[in-house]
Parts: sequence; structure tokens; C-alpha cells
Amino acid sequence: MRILFLSLLSVLFMSAKAQTVEADFDNIVPLPDAVTQVAGAQPVNLNKLECICYGVNDELMIRNARFLSAYIEEMTGEKLPVQIDCSRNIPAILLGINKKMTAPEGYVIEVGKKSIRIEGATPKGVFYGIQAFRKALPQVSSDRVVIPPVRVSATPRFGYRGLHFDVSRHFFSVDFVKQYIDMMALHQMNTFHWHITDDQGWRFPVAKYPRLTEVGAWRDETVIGRNAGLYDHQRYGGFYTTEQIRDIVRYAQERYITIIPEIDMPGHMEAALAAYPELGCTGGPYEVEKNWGVFDDVLCPGKEQTFQFICDVLDEVMALFPSEYIHIGGDESPRTRWKVCPQCQKRISDEGLQGDGKRSAEDLLQGYFTRRVEKFVQSRGRKIIGWDELIDCNVDASATIMNWRSWQSKEDVIRAAERGHDIIKVPTDPLYFDYYQTHDSVWNRPFLIGGFCPLENVYAYEPAPADLSPEAKSHIIGVQANLWTEYIVTEELAEYQILPRIAALCELQWLQPEKKNYQAFLRRLRHLIDLYCLYGWTYCDAGLQ
Repeated sequence: MRILFLSLLSVLFMSAKAQTVEADFDNIVPLPDAVTQVAGAQPVNLNKLECICYGVNDELMIRNARFLSAYIEEMTGEKLPVQIDCSRNIPAILLGINKKMTAPEGYVIEVGKKSIRIEGATPKGVFYGIQAFRKALPQVSSDRVVIPPVRVSATPRFGYRGLHFDVSRHFFSVDFVKQYIDMMALHQMNTFHWHITDDQGWRFPVAKYPRLTEVGAWRDETVIGRNAGLYDHQRYGGFYTTEQIRDIVRYAQERYITIIPEIDMPGHMEAALAAYPELGCTGGPYEVEKNWGVFDDVLCPGKEQTFQFICDVLDEVMALFPSEYIHIGGDESPRTRWKVCPQCQKRISDEGLQGDGKRSAEDLLQGYFTRRVEKFVQSRGRKIIGWDELIDCNVDASATIMNWRSWQSKEDVIRAAERGHDIIKVPTDPLYFDYYQTHDSVWNRPFLIGGFCPLENVYAYEPAPADLSPEAKSHIIGVQANLWTEYIVTEELAEYQILPRIAALCELQWLQPEKKNYQAFLRRLRHLIDLYCLYGWTYCDAGLQ
């Protein structure tokens, strides 16, 4: 009986291996701009290919070839070696730089003449072509994996295609941060906004200020529920070492993803104040915050040592992160302490800051603070990004604004554009991925912050609506979703909140609006979800049936 069973398994395996399966470029996410048949060309059998050639002895292209080889093996079991070049007569996958292409992140895939070409104007464009090829492959081991004779091309709509991750409210391992980056790479994104400090935890070391991690990385307990006044009595925290951060930065760079660090200031700084209370208006004592929300204790801009602290911290940030932009936050900074702080009031007087009926002197003090920080960042050859509260801080036009307040989005975009700022759209509705994806009863879903951002709403969002002026539209350079983690306590829940909404986001980032079709997207999403399953990622299936 055992021999018969094994024989039957062998027959089934051989039958699967003999089955012809075909790659499908019409059903990938994001949808390419064009998929057209190549006249007179024949399909290519992936199993008959001998190698992957990267054309030139270039580190980036060698790495691209190795990524592609690994992806093909993951999907089909087929192992293709990589080499610098191969004879024109050898059937192969050819990776190349096409100098006639002008879009730096665009790609072209062409199948025919016994070979497959994946080209871009840059190695980054080739990498995105590799991602498209990867997603078109069938997830099956077969002796006949057929690639149809097509030409596939795509250019992303937006140059900034981001995803945010808050590791301050809850801390996540290095391995999971890398997995997060892998999810971004699969979805052809290029910017990882890493929120690494906040009231509830400071997550990276600063040599001049060791107490930032000794004290600021740990809270004594965490609130249960939505600030219910009950606590878990469990010490919680963690931080990344300098070498771990360098490793993560390298990992992202290998996947053509830039990490933009966020050090939120002057608010959301209670973890820093707990470590160095002299930086606050009252002198403390302070504690690393155990509740969620916005808190009155913020940095004191009346003290020169505050600015020395910021400059020292940012110097170390910029030594770790080579990104052109440094995110300085700027949101949700109450004026409560500043109004009664002698040092702040002296600063207001010395700088001649006078309220005008719309903005108080303390509002203008945040503008003073932000401009000083901006000048320092600029002196190091970098630029700042901040939340849309920065619009009222009179920062330089080189500052990029993240527009998050969906309730006044249009007005903020117009004001920012009029002042020459580039804008990244990241509205709470529908791009806060810590919000619920379903209207189901609370008993059938995880405990989250609230809100409702279903997959369909993410897909339907238009970052540059028709009633915006052409000038305002020209300043919208990108789109991003945010994952805040007050209530995201596990890696599986983080995956669940991201997937599959990240797929709708990446289509929004790549496709021109007239090419979007939600029902067609849902059909194409099925194969992408097969990939989620291959990697063991947790996803929300609401609305996918």
C-alpha cells in the first residue's frame, strides 16, 4: 500500500511538472501602462533559459540579476545562474540599461527570439521591471513555464512613493523592519518614512546623550485600551543600535528604497525630556509617556541648550541616514507651557514675535524654532520635510510638506503650493493604515484606534483632484500611507493593517487616474495575494470575495 501511495504521488508530481503554465502580465499590481503582443515572436520557455545576464560589470546590475534569480526560484523552483554577458545565441534573460529611455524609474520587458529583455534608463528602473516580471510568474513548479511574446512598459505617476512606519509607540525587530522594506519593494515603492522617536519611546542611540536610550527607550507601563486609566504594569521598550540602523539603511538601499528618518519636534518629545528634563520649560520631572495622545510638555525654544541638543542629535541622524531629506515633524505641539515660561516669553520679546489675531506669539515661536532647525539642516547640505503645520512656520520653499489633515487638505495644499513647497499627500482619510478596514462588529476585528479606511477607499483616492489649479497639482510630488502603532502590538497585526491596502496604494502611486478600475484591480489582486501566502504574510480579506 505504501509503495502504491508513493507511486501515486510520483505520478501527480510528474503530471504537475509536465503541465504548461503561463506568465500573465495583464494581471499584475500595479498594472503596467501597456502590455502588447510582439508581432512574429514566439513564447519563451523559462525552463530552457540558460542564465541571467547583466550586461555590464556594475554592482547594481549584478545585484539586480541576483534578486531576479532568487525570485524565479521562489516562484517556480527554477534556478538560473547569473553572469556578466552571454552569446547572442544563448537563450537567457538579459538585463540592460537603455539610454533612449528618459524616465529614471520606468521599465520595459520584451519577450521573444528565445530570450527576455528587462530594461530601464537606470538600474532602479530595471529593478522595477524585475518586480513586474516576478509578479507575472505562476507560483508553481513546472517543466514548461511559458512567458508569452509581449512588450510590457510602465512609468510611475509619482516620483515619491512612500510608506511610513512608527516604531516609537511599539517597537519592532530588525528582521521585521527588513520584511517591511521587502513588502515595499514588492509593491515598487521607493521611500520608507521611519518614525523613530516620540513621547512613548526613543529608538536610536546618540553618543552625546546616552540617556536617550538608557531612559528614553523604556516606559514603565502601557495604557490598556483607549486611555482607559488602566495599565499593564509591564516595562516596555527597546532601541536599534547604530550598526543595526546602518544595516537596515543598506538593506533598503539594495532595494532602491530611501529611508527618511523622522525626529519629531518640538512636540512629541516626552521620551527625550524624561532623559534630559532641563530641555523642557518646567524642568520636570517627566516620564516616558505611557498613554496615547498629545501632551503639553514639549521642548523649550527659549533655551539655547535646546538648540544645541537638536543640532547634536541631527548631526548623528544625518551621519546614519544619507537621505536628502530629514523629517522634523512639527505637528501637534501645544503652546501651553510656552505661554507661562519666562525663557520662552523672553525669546518672543527678543525676536519681536507679535500675534496678529490669527496666530499667537507662541504660534510664531514655533516658526522661529523650525526656521533655526531648518537652517542647521541646510548647513549640512540636507532639506527638511515636515507635517503640514509647517506651512505656518515661514520655512524655506525647499521644505517639503506632508499634507495629513484631510479635513482641511485642499486649503493646505493651495497655501503650500502658493509658497513654493512641494507636497506629499498622506491624508488621514483614507491613507492612515492604522484605521479599520471593515465595518464588522468590534468582536470580529482587532482593537484599533478607530476610523475607517477600506481597500476600496484607498483605491478611489485621487491626490490631485480636478478642482485644484495646475500650479497646485504640479507641486504634488508623491503619495504615502502611514502606519501608526499605538494599537499595533504584533508583527502579524502590522502585516494585516498594511495588506492588501498597500497594493491599492502602489497602484495609486504608479497609475494615471484614467487607467484605474477597482473591479479589475480586485481580479488582479488575487495573484498578488498568492505571493503574500507564499511568504506567510497576514492580510485582511474583507471585500476580496
